[in-house]
Amino acid sequence: MPSFVYKALSKTGQRTEGVIDAADRLGALAAVERKGLVPLVVSEGRAAPAGRSAGVRRFRLSTPDRMGARQVLLFSEELGDLLAAGMPLGSALNCLASHGKESPGGRIAADLRDRIIRGESFSDALAAHADSFPSLYSNMIRAGEASGALADVLQRLVEHYERTLSMREKIFAALVYPVIVLIFGLITVIFAMVKIVPQFTKMFQQMGQVLPPSTRMLLGMSEFVTRYGVFAGILLALAYIVFSRHIKTTAGRLWWDGLKLRTPLIRGVVASGVFANFAYTLKTLLANGVHVLEALRITEHTVGNAVIARELAHARERVTDGTTISGPLAASKVFPEVMTDMLSIGEQTGDMPSALQHIGRRFETELDRNIKIFTAALEPLLIVLVAGVVGFVAVSILEAVFQATGSLGIK
Repeated sequence: MPSFVYKALSKTGQRTEGVIDAADRLGALAAVERKGLVPLVVSEGRAAPAGRSAGVRRFRLSTPDRMGARQVLLFSEELGDLLAAGMPLGSALNCLASHGKESPGGRIAADLRDRIIRGESFSDALAAHADSFPSLYSNMIRAGEASGALADVLQRLVEHYERTLSMREKIFAALVYPVIVLIFGLITVIFAMVKIVPQFTKMFQQMGQVLPPSTRMLLGMSEFVTRYGVFAGILLALAYIVFSRHIKTTAGRLWWDGLKLRTPLIRGVVASGVFANFAYTLKTLLANGVHVLEALRITEHTVGNAVIARELAHARERVTDGTTISGPLAASKVFPEVMTDMLSIGEQTGDMPSALQHIGRRFETELDRNIKIFTAALEPLLIVLVAGVVGFVAVSILEAVFQATGSLGIK
């Protein structure tokens, strides 16, 4: 019968290791659990010599473990399924940890398991990984722990992340084609300025003709790109870095997010996406028993727009004074009237989650419509822009060629 080396945690959180005989790895796992231990690593083979297992480790760059939104979605879905099947939380986390030992999700699951064994609550353990699990996640889990419906809360979190990712993917898909057109158009223009136009420049100089204004402009642009294109690219990169840092400041973020809410074509997509995210997030929190002030605070940090977040902060201050939510939001002039009216109805009926659900559906539908309008309007604009630039290059060259051939009497 083969031997298996195991590392496990006791109920007091102490690490222990040893060797156990079993028919296969599943049998070894079961034997370790029968000892009252939580298995961490079970592998077939001999035990390492004393003093070596703790001292010899493979070198690995220490990078902070972090999961993206899609990884958190998969983690929540798998954990919810295991809990719904009746598996204890510690065993479910151990199962997830063993499935992805070298992945960030597996290491985070292992740390969550260890914290729970040491006596921490699941919500507090999640709060220690705030880069992966935002305050919305840990607060909903805390409400699920209080109500004893952790599997149901995880299912709602899965639905929330699916909606959020769906909205992001819709916006990303709407930008793919315009970005591709811009990139190829820019590459075409740069190639023409660097390779094609300089060949005509030499020919026009040998002919000694007075060139049309458009041709002179084109030749000057080509000379500038050829001589100073690298420096211009460096300056643009530096300007982008400065701009990126500026919009990360409070003032810069407010200006940038406000500009997106005022720019034609873009504002419809941005606003409807933000409002749908706001409604669904607040609805999810309130439906799971999170207090309205805490729910507004969490939504303020997850709404994704600094201007909307500032108005939510003001509304939260007014709610503390006893004012309703809909009143301060309506006074801000940022939120549409249909949203504040529906919120007011929800406050009057005492069913805010249902009202927020209707608001989320309405603005999600509006997001789809605005994305279609955005793509339908932007595609021809970009095509006309690129065609205009390429056409300017072609016409400028042809105009000079026709003038030269005309002066030579060639018909």
